[in-house]
Amino acid sequence: MKSIADSETTYTELMIPAYANFGGKVHGGLLLSVMDKVAYVCASKHSGSYVVTVAVEGVEFLSPVDVGDLLTVKASVNYVGRTTMIVGMRIESFNPRTGSSRHTNSCYFTMAAKNDDGTLKEVPGLIIQNEKELIRFCEGKTIRDISKQKRATLKSNLKHLDKAALMALCEHENCTIQQA
Repeated sequence: MKSIADSETTYTELMIPAYANFGGKVHGGLLLSVMDKVAYVCASKHSGSYVVTVAVEGVEFLSPVDVGDLLTVKASVNYVGRTTMIVGMRIESFNPRTGSSRHTNSCYFTMAAKNDDGTLKEVPGLIIQNEKELIRFCEGKTIRDISKQKRATLKSNLKHLDKAALMALCEHENCTIQQA
């Protein structure tokens, strides 16, 4: 068993001009790459092993990140299953010229622990020490359950639905069905 504090990770990086997209803001793909690295560090600290990214859930880009800002990613293992961990992250952008800070992103990465031979590895349980950690653990469990449902739905290719049911799913959507 490990506490959440054992794997908490904070990472800060200067956002340089090479990170800008065509709109002059930091590219979202770069932010995802930074978040993936931080999730790796956090999950590796908890599991004591190599980890891989299984899923990215609930990425929300709330505010753009400007070139010249200091980007800080705060991460913790919020939930553990048998071989996977859900890492919750909060991303903040700090403008050193103005002193202003803003919450720019939130997300959850599901990470799986691996043995040296590539098989899944069991991870230590999580010691929950307060109500905030309990809430995050329960949120993580909910995210895991929804993610499993989503994967099952996508794997089914909705083959269990007939044409009328598929067409009904498209009602009031921004599409025109010409042939099906």
